[in-house]
Amino acid sequence: METEAIRIGVIMQCTPLSSRWQPFQWLPIEIVGQVPELNAPRCLRNDPADTRWLFNGIDVTLCSSEAEGYFLNISAPVPCWFIMWRIEDIDGVELAVPKSVTLSYNEAARLMDGGERVDTLPASAEIVERLTAFTHDYYHPEPKRKHKKPSFEGGEGVAKMARAEGDHHGG
Repeated sequence: METEAIRIGVIMQCTPLSSRWQPFQWLPIEIVGQVPELNAPRCLRNDPADTRWLFNGIDVTLCSSEAEGYFLNISAPVPCWFIMWRIEDIDGVELAVPKSVTLSYNEAARLMDGGERVDTLPASAEIVERLTAFTHDYYHPEPKRKHKKPSFEGGEGVAKMARAEGDHHGG
């Protein structure tokens, strides 16, 4: 089961660093609602100390197969968006381009395990409410099973093993 897509935009920010190994740092700074008239990336601020780009038209769909990942997200102290991005050249400018946005903790973990860069932003109360309702409908944890007591806790099984061990070693 999938829900209707949540269409969003991500604002990415580039700030200079005082490091000779990495002269600047890109980070997502805000999730915004879809801006209808904008399809291509748009520079919002072009300042040497603070450059910002809006990437619009990103769809986030809730899937029942990711319900456990949503549960883990809403169970966290601060539920969040997970933004996977890569550096790309767009019209001769290197930009940090969001490639995937999810609300699933598990999906984000898989992306990071695959070597992708994933950053987080806090989710709004409205999104957390929507995610909680979806999770309530589709997340059904596996029931806990009783474990059989192992033989090393005593009983006839241990005595039998001791006798067998004594017979084996000439005891």
